[in-house]
Amino acid sequence: MKRHVFGQTLIEILIIIALLAMLLPVLIGGLITSREGRPQQLKRALAAQKIRETKEAMRSIREAGWNNISINGTYHVTHDGVSWALSSGSHTENGITTQVVISDVRRDSSHTIVALGGSIDPSTKKIAITTSWLSPIPTNITSTLYLTRHLDNATYIQTTEEDFNTGSHDGTNVVNNDGGEVVLGAGGQGNWCEPGDAVVAELDYPGNAEARAVTAIEGRVFMGTGQNASGLPFGHVAVSNDNPPVPQLVGTYSNISPPKSNGVFGESNYAYIATEDNNREISIINLTTNPYSEIGYFNPSGNLRGISVFVAGNVGYMTTSSGNSFRSFNLSSKSGSRPQLGQVSLAGVGNSIYIQDNYAYVAVNSSSTQLQIIDISNPSSPQIVSSRQLSNTVGRDVYVNETGTRAYVVTANSGSNPEFFIVDITNKSNPSVVSGGTYDTGAMSPTGVRVVPGGRAIIVGESGGERYQVLNINNENNPNRCGGLNVPHDIYGIDAVLEGDGDAYSYIVTADSNAEFKIIEGGPGGQYTSSGVYESETFDLGYGTAFNRFIPTFILPPNTSLQFQISIVDPVAGSCSGVTHQFTGPDGTENTYYTTVEPIAFDNNDSGYENPGRCFRYRAYFETSDSSSTPIFEEVTVNYSP
Repeated sequence: MKRHVFGQTLIEILIIIALLAMLLPVLIGGLITSREGRPQQLKRALAAQKIRETKEAMRSIREAGWNNISINGTYHVTHDGVSWALSSGSHTENGITTQVVISDVRRDSSHTIVALGGSIDPSTKKIAITTSWLSPIPTNITSTLYLTRHLDNATYIQTTEEDFNTGSHDGTNVVNNDGGEVVLGAGGQGNWCEPGDAVVAELDYPGNAEARAVTAIEGRVFMGTGQNASGLPFGHVAVSNDNPPVPQLVGTYSNISPPKSNGVFGESNYAYIATEDNNREISIINLTTNPYSEIGYFNPSGNLRGISVFVAGNVGYMTTSSGNSFRSFNLSSKSGSRPQLGQVSLAGVGNSIYIQDNYAYVAVNSSSTQLQIIDISNPSSPQIVSSRQLSNTVGRDVYVNETGTRAYVVTANSGSNPEFFIVDITNKSNPSVVSGGTYDTGAMSPTGVRVVPGGRAIIVGESGGERYQVLNINNENNPNRCGGLNVPHDIYGIDAVLEGDGDAYSYIVTADSNAEFKIIEGGPGGQYTSSGVYESETFDLGYGTAFNRFIPTFILPPNTSLQFQISIVDPVAGSCSGVTHQFTGPDGTENTYYTTVEPIAFDNNDSGYENPGRCFRYRAYFETSDSSSTPIFEEVTVNYSP
């Protein structure tokens, strides 16, 4: 019985020991935590306060000068009783270690901060502040902020004619159409938009007939009369390369019955006249003989009148009155009767033809169709690919750019409706008027149109109003008048020539019986160049700075491009004069270009391109595939941070 009681007691003791083994660690840990919890809480509070203090100190250091925080590394803040400063390494005080890690910030193409890739932003720094302690419990706290130079943000701007004139030009020029712009081209002493005093020469055409047609090449102008039968149907004018040029009538031809011509086209040795002679609707004139003689002709079947003519290579193209036909004829030889190749019926009389590549563009004398496009890739089988109604009046003239993407059409006066149209002909089978690409010429009824370098369209006409109007068409969606000429007589035709030496002229034929032929000077920017470079002057702030953003403003008409590079270098012997510039794109290499607003690459290797740096320049690279269009460089803003 006693043994039984003893065994029971032993079991109870073992149970108690087991329970104590389980509970004692918990009780002891709780006692320790309770004892150390308050000190740990105090350390955390001190560490958090230290982070807040360090943040404010870093802002103060940044405000004292960006260079104070521009070097990456590990630091701690110190105070000398007057100002804050950075010292290398971490610092421990009251058991709390504080460190400040400064590092670069990278941004992608949309300027968003990224961990990898992108480019370094020289005006933003990442500041990682860490506080740590070892007792009573090892712990650390980290807080990150980003500091920028925004307190000293500044800009360098070039936007006026005076600004741009300080740079250098290679195939470019400065114009002042809206305060100052850089465009392709050089030369031309006049201004397309200010032709008021730009009639530099005139010529009285023999006889009483009014000159009705004109076409020109450099140094030569070919004219025809068609108003009546009282004059010479064809005249050849030589234009000297003087300044101002001197026109001289060097030859005429009159053996046409009736002696009238409605259209004319000229080459170096031959002229082609669209006549009302039913036996030779196209007369081919040999300009190498003295006097001029007819060497060949084209006599299409039917009782017709020749209205317009255009020659491309060994093929001639004409339009007729009766039958409203468009016809092609063989010019592999100029002599004798030239055989017809093909024909197609138009919606009306073809008042004007313009050939570009494998297409003919015809301004049609019809109130329902003013423009027709004809595929002439096979001259023996021309095919109309599209017809377009532009207004409720007749088509008068058409001009096409060199890339075959735009047709410029004028129609007869239509009251308050537009008479000038910019037509997108990229899709030949579905041409469309550019949105907003129209203009009302007022009381003037247009007879001709030409587009000249610098993005200008010249419209001439009759019936009153301003008969010589110049439009700025760089913004195709909003053509606007930039100048004009009050000619007291009707103007019946226009052509324009860009001379090899940089001079630019338009030639007009008018109803002025004393001076039917007039020369108007254009420019600057008159000379066509397919590419050019504008290089700015050096911007020297006087001290090194970080350049942040390159912000160009420009207009790009169709078939043009504009891109930029910049150069930032350190001075030599304390001066920016004589430094060697290395132009780079947004990645800091010579192989890329700025084409929009982009960050400027950071590079601080003490060699070549440098950012931060002191000596800043930029280049603008212009390109066009169309002599009538140029990129328009309007303004540049460079954001920098001292």
